[in-house]
Amino acid sequence: MRILVFATLTLSVGFALAQLPTLYEHYTNGGIRSGLVPTADGFLLNGKSIRIVSGAIHYFRVHPAYWRDRLRKLRASGANAVETYVPWNLHEPEMGVYDFGQGNNDMSIFLDLVTYIKIAQEEDLFVIFRPGPYICSEWDFGGLPSWLMIDTSMQVRTSYPPYISRVDLYFDQLLPLVTDLQFTRGNGPIIAVQIENEYGAFGYGDQPRDKVYLAHLRDKMTSLGVESMYFTSDTPTNSRDWGSIEGALQTANFQTGAAAQFDALQIYQPNLPLMATEFWSGWFDHWGQGYHDGSTAKSFSDTLNEIFSFGASVNFYMFHGGTNFGFMNGANNQADYPYYQPDVTSYDYDSLLSEAGDYTPKYDMAQAIISSALTVQTLLPARPAATVKRAFASTGLAAYLTVADIISQVPSSLLIQSRTVLSMENLPINNGNGQSYGFTVYRKTVNIGAMSELQIRGHVRDFALVFINGQQQLPPVLSSSDLKNFGTWVPSDAKFTLSSWRAMEGVPLNGKADAVLEIMVENLGRTNYGQPHDFNQLKGLWEGAVSIDGTVLEDWEIIPLEFKSSWVASLTNWRANASLNTDGPALFRADFTVDTPADTFLDMTEWGKGVVFINGFNLGRYWSYIGPQMTLYIPAPLLKTGSNTITIFEQYKAASQIKFVDAPSLGNCAPWLC
Repeated sequence: MRILVFATLTLSVGFALAQLPTLYEHYTNGGIRSGLVPTADGFLLNGKSIRIVSGAIHYFRVHPAYWRDRLRKLRASGANAVETYVPWNLHEPEMGVYDFGQGNNDMSIFLDLVTYIKIAQEEDLFVIFRPGPYICSEWDFGGLPSWLMIDTSMQVRTSYPPYISRVDLYFDQLLPLVTDLQFTRGNGPIIAVQIENEYGAFGYGDQPRDKVYLAHLRDKMTSLGVESMYFTSDTPTNSRDWGSIEGALQTANFQTGAAAQFDALQIYQPNLPLMATEFWSGWFDHWGQGYHDGSTAKSFSDTLNEIFSFGASVNFYMFHGGTNFGFMNGANNQADYPYYQPDVTSYDYDSLLSEAGDYTPKYDMAQAIISSALTVQTLLPARPAATVKRAFASTGLAAYLTVADIISQVPSSLLIQSRTVLSMENLPINNGNGQSYGFTVYRKTVNIGAMSELQIRGHVRDFALVFINGQQQLPPVLSSSDLKNFGTWVPSDAKFTLSSWRAMEGVPLNGKADAVLEIMVENLGRTNYGQPHDFNQLKGLWEGAVSIDGTVLEDWEIIPLEFKSSWVASLTNWRANASLNTDGPALFRADFTVDTPADTFLDMTEWGKGVVFINGFNLGRYWSYIGPQMTLYIPAPLLKTGSNTITIFEQYKAASQIKFVDAPSLGNCAPWLC
């Protein structure tokens, strides 16, 4: 009897579900007459009531082979929209050179924005579009291209004419790709478009923001065919309505305290619907902070319920964080030690889906709360199955290249002669666009003795290793407290006695001799958020002169080590027996065989600090000495059936082998989360 009742119930539920319309069927039935409209009674889409429940999934942080999987998981939660930023620095890597998925750049495969938006529509989701040009997003320079800083007077995020002209040229390429994908055009999912991003926070106190700039962006987008609802987003209890502009709905960003933010919004714009454009579902991590940050499940669910109690709409930031592949992580500045904080490679964000796309307890909570909050019922897909995770067999190191070997394979056209040290952005390479990411080596023959003192005026931007005749001089940074030492961004006008830690090969104990000095400086990520002065983001050695024993050094050879994937894959003359010589800095190579590709994680616990490439693709940085992140995520689509190659640039000392695990280790949870 029980079996019969259950079978009848199952058939009834299945029949009922089959009768539910899809999201698009519900909102387009009878034809499209209007887009998203904010009213005193809430949002209307095509004249029908809608509460927006959206999730942030950035196409540039997720392998495109997984776009559909992540978007379907979003829709299965009950959400009806996806939100994404657009990173200018990836789409225009050089001035006037645009890449929307058809380029030959390291990240080109991630950049087919149009396909991503179309897949979102196929998965029955609307799209909230945030084109910037500044996006924050814990992304290098907030998504701004580094070549903007070639103009020494550049004032980003303002109405400064040279900046505006570059934004206009970029929007001329970007927006025509997506305007026909607006809901109002009848063949697309875009329902709302943001103007700039958190602009109320870009300024000093209550000094007026550059509304001329915001108005220009609005008018430029309109002239190019944007007709969807405009909005801005800020934290109104802090930034009030400073970042608002006429014609755009103000929305709120916060992790907790929805009532306070919504009360403030209602003061600045009464009789309009409330929306949390960024309900921070967790948080991101910095190198050296000692824990994996986030928010408790209870705090998350309590705040989501509070949002819905106001009748408000919401966008989960993030729903699925993904990964800061390559050198694309951002950074933050702060008033106290260590002042500058580069972000880790993982953008897991403690969100509803993990970095690898797995369901978390927050997903289950959100799904239940969304189900009870939405009055418009539409057809939802079943939850997609979790992706397979595997721990492949460990592998030994096959070969290595020394720093000298690496530098010897840099094309001669990239060996720069300069009287003074220069920032990487001002190197005359890449068709006049400078160096954007990676490492820069400053080389000079100097006359030194056993106790010679090296000084770098100003700050290192951001992290340096020092070599004398190829021998590294500086001790490793083993903890966040070591960031006060010479070679990091923390000290100013720092000095270092060259023989104080490691004997200098080829330098006599008494007297002086000529030796080759090399200073290798790493760009650890440009600041993505802050006041206008925080956007002076030049990297390398440029703040002041470099001297030996008080004598300023001139006539440098400057060598960019960009570690572009094509160059890494082309390296030759590898030395055998890497396991017998694991001192870094060096590039180490290992080969391993995969029968069936699957998601996996590299366990970097026994390594020090560096960068990993899988089949030439830059997975990102590790810094196991200071953490908190200890593993690097490898999506299955980056692996091949058969032979695969891992290349690791280790700055201190390599482990004896490379280990794979089937689960991430992003650090101990923060004390308030445990």
